Amino acid sequence: MNPAHVQQTLARLNEQIAKVVMGAQVQTRLGLVALLVRGHVLLEGVPGTGKTLFARTFSRSMGLQMRRLQCTPDLMPGDVLGANIFDFRSQTFALTKGPVFCEFLLADEINRTPPKTQSALLEAMQERSVTIDGTTHPLSERFMVMATQNPVEHEGTYPLPEAQLDRFLFKLLIGYPSRDEEYYAVMAHCSSAGAPDLDALGIQPILAAAELDALRHVPAAVRMEPNVAGYAVLLARATREHEALAVGLSPRASTMLAAAARANAACEGRDYALPDDVKQLFASVARHRVIRTPTAEMEGRELDAILEEVVSRVEAPR
Repeated sequence: MNPAHVQQTLARLNEQIAKVVMGAQVQTRLGLVALLVRGHVLLEGVPGTGKTLFARTFSRSMGLQMRRLQCTPDLMPGDVLGANIFDFRSQTFALTKGPVFCEFLLADEINRTPPKTQSALLEAMQERSVTIDGTTHPLSERFMVMATQNPVEHEGTYPLPEAQLDRFLFKLLIGYPSRDEEYYAVMAHCSSAGAPDLDALGIQPILAAAELDALRHVPAAVRMEPNVAGYAVLLARATREHEALAVGLSPRASTMLAAAARANAACEGRDYALPDDVKQLFASVARHRVIRTPTAEMEGRELDAILEEVVSRVEAPR
């Protein structure tokens, strides 16, 4: 496998997802980037904008075994991870696995559940394993979380802990579609008020499991020049020094940004990363990790606008 195969996979994936979700090219590209570098994705938007539908279509197209976790205020950590249940017939404890034991976990409305339960995913997202009653159980090497959430201003939501937000590679903002995209979506799906039938729409895996595993080795072979990696570091450090930001990017975030830039280059069919790869992904990597100062919040300064200022202040290498 080489970057050309990644580029071809992205094109086929866009074709599949366009059958169901209109105008999702950015989410599709970044979803593939995250999958290639073992990252996770957080989708934020108001209800009805296709977040869950996109996640379902993405997992089906990539041939990943999906489990759905519907997050509610009464959800407990054991409902996510599983628990050891005593079997009276065998007089032994047996592990009842939770939905986290899968390849693709759709955590729907993740900010509807309390931080204690949200934090149950920390080990799974970072180390691809879970610990239950002192025993560590490995998860699939393909394990990926794609979580959806409503904007935090909505009632009945709990802000995600900073430690968990830092485990997500990208936070993607899902807005309303354009007029033409909404028209095509209505015409495509107006035969029923329920969710579209992915089988009827012909959504099938575009890769075999072995092909996906081979594809995930491609970004590691993409060349990352020291000045490009240094650009990612400078951007991260600039967030820590910006007057409107109380908390900047962590070293883990700058490492993730550089890794994602390599996968983004592969999506373009290149075997080398450019500063533009870093710049293109910066906002999606940063917006859920940085925290505005109280003064910036009172002044109504938009977070993405602040991140644009950060990029404008750091000179990109030639």
